[in-house]
Amino acid sequence: MNQAKQKTEHFNPFHRRERSLAEWVSFSIALAILSTIVGLIFYSWFKVGKQPVVLEVKASDSIRQVADQFYVPFTLTNQGGETADAVQIIAELRVNGEVEETSEQQINFLAGGEVEEGEFIFTRNPQSGELVLRVASYQKP
Repeated sequence: MNQAKQKTEHFNPFHRRERSLAEWVSFSIALAILSTIVGLIFYSWFKVGKQPVVLEVKASDSIRQVADQFYVPFTLTNQGGETADAVQIIAELRVNGEVEETSEQQINFLAGGEVEEGEFIFTRNPQSGELVLRVASYQKP
C-alpha cells in the first residue's frame, strides 16, 4: 500500500519550498540591475528631457584654400538636453558691412550634448572681411 501511495503523489506547483542562497543572490542582483535601468529612464525623462535645445556654432581659425575655394571648418554643439532635427546654419561673409557671400549647412539630427563638425565653402577669402555664423532654425522631432 505504501508503494501505491507514493506513485499517486505527484509534483504540486503550489508547494512552497525553501529558496537557496544562490537563488536569493541572483534574484537580488537581477532586481538591482532592473531598478537601476528603470531609475535611469525616469531620470532622463524628468531631468535631461526638460532642458531645451541650446545650439552653439563656432568657426575654426584653420581656413584652408583649395584652388579658388576657401574652406572654413565649424563645430555645432547642442548644449541642451532635447534633440534638434534639421538644424540650419548660415555663414555670412561681410566686407565693409555688406554681405558679400553666404554659405549654408543643414545638420539632420543633433541629440542633446552632441557635437557635429562640417565646413563652409566660400569663393572669397573669409579673412578679407568679417565672418558671421549663426543658427537660423531647427525642428523638434
